[in-house]
Formats: sequence, C-alpha cells, structure tokens
Amino acid sequence: MRFDLKKIIIVGLFAVAMGFFEAIVVVYLRQIYYPEGFSFPLSVLGSKIYGVELIREFSTLVMLVCTGLLAGRTHHEKFGWFLFTFGIWDIIYYAGLKLFLGWPPSWFTWDILFLIPVTWIGPVLAPVICSVTMILLALMVIGFSNKGLTIRFGKLSWILLLSGALLIFVSFIQDYTTLLIREGFFGGSGGFTKQGLETAVLSFIPKKFNWWLFGLGEATILWAIVRIFLQNSRNRMFANEK
Repeated sequence: MRFDLKKIIIVGLFAVAMGFFEAIVVVYLRQIYYPEGFSFPLSVLGSKIYGVELIREFSTLVMLVCTGLLAGRTHHEKFGWFLFTFGIWDIIYYAGLKLFLGWPPSWFTWDILFLIPVTWIGPVLAPVICSVTMILLALMVIGFSNKGLTIRFGKLSWILLLSGALLIFVSFIQDYTTLLIREGFFGGSGGFTKQGLETAVLSFIPKKFNWWLFGLGEATILWAIVRIFLQNSRNRMFANEK
C-alpha cells in the first residue's frame, strides 16, 4: 500500500484542529451546566439549547463528510477520508478534554456520545475503539487507492460492515431508548409527559454497558476489514501477473 503523506498530514491537521475545537466548546458547556464536574445523572438542557446542540452535531458531521468529499477521488476514497477524519477528530476530542479538564478519569467513564437521532451513551473506551477501527479501515482504503487499484468491498463485506455498525449503534442507544419507551414517549397512549421524562433523565444513572453486543459488532467489522484486505490483495497479485 502507498500513502500520500502530504494529504494525510493536511487532513490529519484539520481533524486535530476540529477535535480540539469541539473539546473547547464542550469545556464551555460543562462550565455552565456541570460546574462541579460532568457525571450522571445529567442536568436537563433547555429546549433551545438542546436544539442548538443538535444543529452543532449535525454541522460537525457535515464538515467531516465534506472533508471526505474534497480529499477523495473515488467513492471508496471519499468514504475512507471521511472515516480517517472522523476517527482522528474523535480521539483528539477526548485528548482535549483530558488536557483541559482532566476528564475522563478512566477509560470506563460514561459519556454522552451523540444526540442524533436519540441520545447515545457509553464508556469512553467504546467510541475510541470505534475510532481506531475507522482509521484502520480508512488507511487500508486510501493505501490501496493510492496504488492505482480500484478497491472493491463486495456485497458480503458491505453487509458485515453495516451489520457491525448497527450492533454497535444499538449498544450505544439501548439505555436511553429503553428509558423513552418506559416513559411512554413512543407509545402514543397519552401517558407521556415532558415533566415525567425530565424526572426520569434527572434520575438516570447508567450501570452496565452491553460490551457483548458492542464486541460482536466490532468483531463483525474487523471480519469485514480482513475480507476486504485479502480480496484486494489477491486482485493486486492477479493484476501484477498480467
């Protein structure tokens, strides 16, 4: 595999800057809403601030996607550069929080990961593992592409990647989704009240992360990565023979 070192450095610097920028924004938010330190149970954000947070998250994702679109040439390359930027950004975000706030105190400290489409939570170690995996897949895709090869994923590899991502997604959202179901948010029976949900959120403390489900999702993605690597390595060998 071959890498465009200049492009990796430039895109990497952008991702690092984004990570620190995101961390600094969160430092301000925690100073306002969690002056004594961030921990569960959480303070309830006002509807206006919550809406602003959703827009901020969406805007961050748009920036990451646009970086991939600008840096890559083919669809697979664009996907690879998006994953690379996302992974670096997320890891540096936590590094920034550790630098500025001394948080998290451990790899197993719980955090809010995303708010779209519902609140994602999990130990800090989990998203960091995901980010490292993203970078691994990204470098493989970018490396093959820079050799002038048309990288192929194959239908089964895509199924494995998406299935693994879905399992990890469920492991992140299952606690808050269960909370919303219990409070009647999805029931439409009239039992749901905003006050009831706020009370539930204010008293909610996550106790046990579903590492089995997360691990199954991660293993499925790694299986897909190995398949993609082996398949494209064979294609490269056949191309060299010709």
